[in-house]
Parts: sequence; C-alpha cells; structure tokens
Amino acid sequence: MLATRQFATTRTTIADLPIADLVTQFGTPCYVYDLESIKQRVADLASFDVVRYAQKALSNIAILDRLRKLGAVVDAVSAGEIHRALRAGFSPNSQPVGIVYTADVFDEDALDLVVKHNIPVNVGSPDMIEQLGQRAPGRNIAMRINPGFGHGHSQKTNTGGPQSKHGIWHSQIDDCLLRADRHGLTVTGLHMHIGSGTDLEHLSKVCGAMEDACIKVGRTITTISAGGGLPVPYQANQQYVDLHQYFELWNATRNRLQHQFGHDVQLEIEPGRYLVAEAGYLICEIRSVKRMGENLFYLVNAGFNDLARPILYGAHHPISICPRSHGSKDQVDVVIGGPLCESGDIFTQSEGGFVASRKLPMADVGDWVILEVSGAYGFAMSSNYNSKFRCPEILIEDGQAKLIRQRETEADLLRLEIIP
Repeated sequence: MLATRQFATTRTTIADLPIADLVTQFGTPCYVYDLESIKQRVADLASFDVVRYAQKALSNIAILDRLRKLGAVVDAVSAGEIHRALRAGFSPNSQPVGIVYTADVFDEDALDLVVKHNIPVNVGSPDMIEQLGQRAPGRNIAMRINPGFGHGHSQKTNTGGPQSKHGIWHSQIDDCLLRADRHGLTVTGLHMHIGSGTDLEHLSKVCGAMEDACIKVGRTITTISAGGGLPVPYQANQQYVDLHQYFELWNATRNRLQHQFGHDVQLEIEPGRYLVAEAGYLICEIRSVKRMGENLFYLVNAGFNDLARPILYGAHHPISICPRSHGSKDQVDVVIGGPLCESGDIFTQSEGGFVASRKLPMADVGDWVILEVSGAYGFAMSSNYNSKFRCPEILIEDGQAKLIRQRETEADLLRLEIIP
C-alpha cells in the first residue's frame, strides 16, 4: 500500500517552531523551509548512483549548499544558475560531475561560462551541438531526447511529444551524431524526461525509448538520466510514487545496457520538486474578511507575485489557518485571495481560472494563512508585479530559524532603474 499524506486545516508550528514566533521575527509574507524534509527526500533516492537536483525548483544558494553537503549535485539551465551553483561550492570537475548545463538553447552568457569552466552539457537541440562544437571541440556531451510522447499533471508541464519544445526529436539522433562527429564531440550520456507526475505505465515506455536510443548511439554511452518529474501529494487523495518500482524499472534498463555495451552505465535521477516541495511553507496574514454574494473571502498579504502556481496551472496547495488566539473549530467554505490588482489573484482556483472554495476554520483579520507544499516553484517564480517586494526566505535547521534571504526593500526595487 503506497503512503498518502494527510493535511490538517489548522497549524500552529512548522518543524516544531511556533508560527507566531516566526512571524514575530521575520514578518509576513515569508517562505519557511524545513531542512529535515529535504534530507529525507534525498535519502529516499539513495538507490540511484547520482541525485542531480534541478535547482530551478528552489535555487537559494543556502539550499544548494545544504544539498551539496547531502551528496547531491546540480543541474543548471541558465548562466544565472551556473553562477549560483559555483557560489554554493559545486565543481564541474568533481566526480560525480557537480554541474551539468541542460537546456534547449545557449545564450551567449551561458555558452561563455560552459566553455570557461569546462561544464558538461546536456544538449536539447541540434543547434547546440554546432555552437558548442565550434567553441569547444573534442568534449563529451549528453543529449536530451524527446521520445515522441509526453505526460504531465498539466499541459504546461508536459515535456515530451510534438507539442513540447524540449529535447532532440527521437528521429534526429543519427543526424546529431554526425554533427557531433564533425566537431569531435563524443556522446557519453542520454537524458529523457517527459513531464511531471510520471506514472509507472508511462515510465515503462520511457525506459524502453531510452534503451532504444542508447543502442542507436552505441557503446560510448556511460550515463543515463531518468530525468525528474517525481510527484508529491498536494491533496489528501494523492499518493507518493512507488520508488522501489520506479528504480527497478530504470535499473533493469541500465543492466541491459551494461550487458549490451560491456561496461558500467551510471544511473542518474534529476528531481526538483520531489526534494523541496514539501519542505516549503508560505506564511501570510489575513488582512480582510469579506463576503461577495455567496462567497466568503479571506484576503491575505501574499499574492501570485509570491506563489504563481495556482494562477499558472490551477495548482492545488494545502492551506491551513494559524489563529492568533484559540480560534474557531467551525469550518466554512472560503476563497483565499491576494492583494494584487488582478481578478486572477486567487489561491483557491482550478485550471482555467475558475474560483473554488475550501473548507477552512472561521478566521479573523490578523490570523495567519499557511500555503503548504510550496517549496518548489514558489519563491523561484516570484516577481515584483504590482511593485511588491519579494519576501524573505527562512531555513529551519537543527531547531533554529535561519534567514537565508532578506526581505526586499524600496532600494532593491528601484536599484536598476534609471530616469535618463
């Protein structure tokens, strides 16, 4: 029986620290991360040879530093992410390789950094092979392959198939090998990721496609990457993926390739959300309680500038109330909205922008709302829309709350702007 998560609608602590104390120290809104949760998720994946964190999910350098100390390495998808990885102590010359650049294009800054630091590249388009080959011939590369099908909890997170921009189309492998040969590039790895929320049926198809692609490339292959997309429960009826079966499918593929090639093949996994989503909490304060027709609204001081997933994907986040006093046990249907000058600034919505309600305790102005399972693609997607200041980030480690990003100020907001 696969484990499921239960979500309470009232919460007074995070990692055993009182929410009231966190708010007193750091204010609202703020992101809080529980390091123990991240440690557990890294340990869950110990069967894989390499855990390569997709840092786009949560890229604070303190989080990257702790993941490095836990034995993980990182993926970078931009020049900025390369700078973050280097600042957090990762090295492209370590074993396993500390930084791999994975993208569908090079911008000039990223290509310069890849060449300067000898960072391995997982190419996502034939043009990348040409551009890298001209600047740095003779290197080893990996290729991300689009197998022709995809899967995801939303069309916007589906990363395979003909509607996806990601990867090298499976029928172009031979052409890409010729391009690599012209520049003395050796294809030593293949990567295949079809989207978030992968189930085992789709995974079996991915493993078969990976095996076919590896055989086409040949025995220069020394690494295969299972990609990411490992789901986490956002609702009480959702389950964790069966990691034992997940690993066994990939391990069987790896073993067949080792037998085919006559040498070891390293098996990587590339989680983002799985490592950090459940560690994160966005704490905000109720600033207004009002009724609009049949709908009761709690309006809070965080908006989609702080957490964009609901407006982007109709994503569901567990929500709890932390009362300042004893609070009410009565549950009501309530819509949670933010302060932005946008009708779509609603945290309780479904895909397509339809406003929904949740059963939550009766609350008052000044009580706190906690948007849970918000560590992945929360702060990382935040913005200054409506000229809002981005909120601070706090890491709870060994029972202590540590500030890892300060709250922005008006000076930060205006620092790069010029009136000529």
